[in-house]
Amino acid sequence: MRQKMPPFRRKKSNKSFPVKVCTLDAELEFNLEWRATGRDLFDLVCRTIGLRETWYFGLQYEDSKGFISWLKLDKKVQDQSIHKDPQSCTSFMFLAKFYPEEVAEELVQEVTQHLFFLQVKQAILSMDIYCPPEASVLLASYAVQAKFGDFDEDTYKPGMLASEDLLPQRVIDQYQMTLDMWEERIRVWYADHRGMSRDEAEMEYLKIAQDLDMYGVNYFPITNKKETELWLGVTALGLNIYEKENKLQPKTTFTWSEIRHISFDDKKFIIKPVDKNSPNFVFFSQKVRMNKLILDLCIGNHDLFMRRRKPDSMELQQMKAAAKEEKQRRQVQRNRLAREKQLREEAERERANLEQRLLQYQEEIRLANEALRRSEESADLLAEKSRVAEEEAMLLSQKASEAEQEITRMRLSALRTEEEKVNLERKTREAEMLTARLVEESERRAAEANKLKEELLRARAAEKQAKEKLLDFLGRNAYTNSVTASPISSVTSLYSGPLSPQLHPDLLVLDEPSSSPDLNLNINSYDLLAHGDADQLSLEIEKERVDYLEKSKHLQNQLRELRSEIAVLKVGEKQTELDQLHDEQVKLGENKYSTLRKSKSGSTKSRVAFFEEL
Repeated sequence: MRQKMPPFRRKKSNKSFPVKVCTLDAELEFNLEWRATGRDLFDLVCRTIGLRETWYFGLQYEDSKGFISWLKLDKKVQDQSIHKDPQSCTSFMFLAKFYPEEVAEELVQEVTQHLFFLQVKQAILSMDIYCPPEASVLLASYAVQAKFGDFDEDTYKPGMLASEDLLPQRVIDQYQMTLDMWEERIRVWYADHRGMSRDEAEMEYLKIAQDLDMYGVNYFPITNKKETELWLGVTALGLNIYEKENKLQPKTTFTWSEIRHISFDDKKFIIKPVDKNSPNFVFFSQKVRMNKLILDLCIGNHDLFMRRRKPDSMELQQMKAAAKEEKQRRQVQRNRLAREKQLREEAERERANLEQRLLQYQEEIRLANEALRRSEESADLLAEKSRVAEEEAMLLSQKASEAEQEITRMRLSALRTEEEKVNLERKTREAEMLTARLVEESERRAAEANKLKEELLRARAAEKQAKEKLLDFLGRNAYTNSVTASPISSVTSLYSGPLSPQLHPDLLVLDEPSSSPDLNLNINSYDLLAHGDADQLSLEIEKERVDYLEKSKHLQNQLRELRSEIAVLKVGEKQTELDQLHDEQVKLGENKYSTLRKSKSGSTKSRVAFFEEL
């Protein structure tokens, strides 16, 4: 992000020079007056980015000899040995120069937290701060939460984090694990951070990072009087002395409260303890310029150390009060948004359930219509069979009548001759037999016709009962179907086919608008809940420390589980010296704070003597 700012002038002047200041997420350009001091430029940058906690930061540059230095605020920018390129503007890096003792207590502004987060994250990824593999995965999950927000299973795709710089290359190289395997472990913890805002995720990142051994330590190579090569570590709490091969565990420590005076003479650095019975703490650096930088860092850290142990200034109290109010306001807003989201999700689930029930009802209606259609078809078929049976019965009755007429005629003609009589009797018997069979068949057909009529009546009665059941079914579910009017119109279309016209007026009632008492109840309950936000927030703040301790214990358990899980995939020959030192530290059950307590044990005099004997 590039921002061009108007020229900064205290007085009218025709001479100015371009300056570029880079933060870790922005690039600022200014036209600075030729006589401007370092304070002028520093204040201009702080005002531009809205930073009020200015005491942690400084402007870093590379001097004409290639040495990294901090811009002196009380001197003119042009009078300092800044590397100048005639073809480009003067460049500075806006970075944290001093570190807080406790990030959660001291960092007030979000912009301050964000700048520290970016700088510590870069130091861990560039391996300037040693971070064990399991902690690297946890920190990466917070970095992802801060950048992308809540984990969403619907939008997340495997490989989504592959392009992100999340783990130190040292960690990736020393395990037989693919990037997908690392991403899966980051994703598991990333999903646990749901509901965490960007500033909360960045603060959690810093809380974990500040427990790393090399966090907030500026290292300088030094020697003691015996010319033993050592490391001097300048921190927010004091000065640490490290062996050349071990930057994790200090051999001895001198807190700022023990130090009375600091000075240097050429390459010799002299520290006078508060305890006048203790000898001076003396060491030697490689360059005089390094001693100047060490002295500058010592003075700044000592001032902040003493400032923390005094009551807060009015400005800082106002900043903390404003930050607390803003935090409470945001917490209330987040709670409200969370409730709105919960209500919306519940409404979506209810809608889905209603749609599912509607589909179920539509299917039941379709099956009922199908059954009704089949009943109507069966009734029509039975009516047709009954009609055919009646016609056959009438035909048989007609044949029987004709047979009786034939018998009468034959009886009359039987009187003519005996032979004819015998024949007539024979024919009569045959006719009687035929008539009997026809009568029997006619009776059977008539019985069958009566049976078909009875079945027809029963079918029509069943049809009428099915229609009444369907109307009753639709009447019971009229309210449910009115909630989603557009799907109901599709239900109404189902009745336009096989249903009889008498059904349509009842079905049209389903499309009438209706009120939703359940929905109104949800809205009213939400309004009532909103009034309890302040009380709820107060309870949450009171429980914050207890919750944090429980969360820390949970995180430690998670880290141990991950360490055990990936231990079998470790490539031993790719371990660095710091990895081996950290493993030994873990085996002994030690951490950064237990090591510092040991290094501060004993009197100042004994620790000075111990340093000189290293």
